[in-house]
Amino acid sequence: MFYFISGTLAVLEPSFAVIDAGGVGYKLTITQTTYQSLYNRGASDREAGVRLYTYMAVREDGIELFGFGTTEELEAFKLLITVSGVGPKAAMSILSQLTPQKLSLAICTDDKKSIAMANGIGPKTAARIVLELKDKLQKTSVLSDLADYAGNDMPSTVSVPSNKLSDAQDALMALGYSRNEAYQVLRSIDTEHIELDEIIRLALKKIMK
Repeated sequence: MFYFISGTLAVLEPSFAVIDAGGVGYKLTITQTTYQSLYNRGASDREAGVRLYTYMAVREDGIELFGFGTTEELEAFKLLITVSGVGPKAAMSILSQLTPQKLSLAICTDDKKSIAMANGIGPKTAARIVLELKDKLQKTSVLSDLADYAGNDMPSTVSVPSNKLSDAQDALMALGYSRNEAYQVLRSIDTEHIELDEIIRLALKKIMK
């Protein structure tokens, strides 16, 4: 029904925001990521215009609006709630722990531990998320999204033997590792006969030793 709501930020709390749009206050449940973004913007000018992309959940006991600072966060939320046993509350908890980009990488590299760090998410739920979403994500431009997340203003990627390694380096940089760290660890991996997600998984294990 609603794709986004634009207006002024009337109330901001860690778990929800109220947007005044045309004299009507819309209360939206938000993630910690969106909260921080709104806080940084609203702390300096509470009257500045804001826009939240929305998802409306209709239940027997009421209607709840969920708000997201980016379309990527909204799409990640919608993808998460397709997993059996993962409702809106669990999806919001995961997206408060992981950005959409880091969630995508965690799923593609079978990093269940990072997903299970979200409040209320156990190992079984994390495993189910990886199992049910991995194929879906691998059919999308997840890795190019990760490269964009690393930053368009970065220098071009260090020359490596294949596009597979270049993509792996971009993915590691998106997680906060330096270009040199990513390059050095990838040099130590025999990548000729393994897929990209396995390269990233092995690289992360080596870096975190």
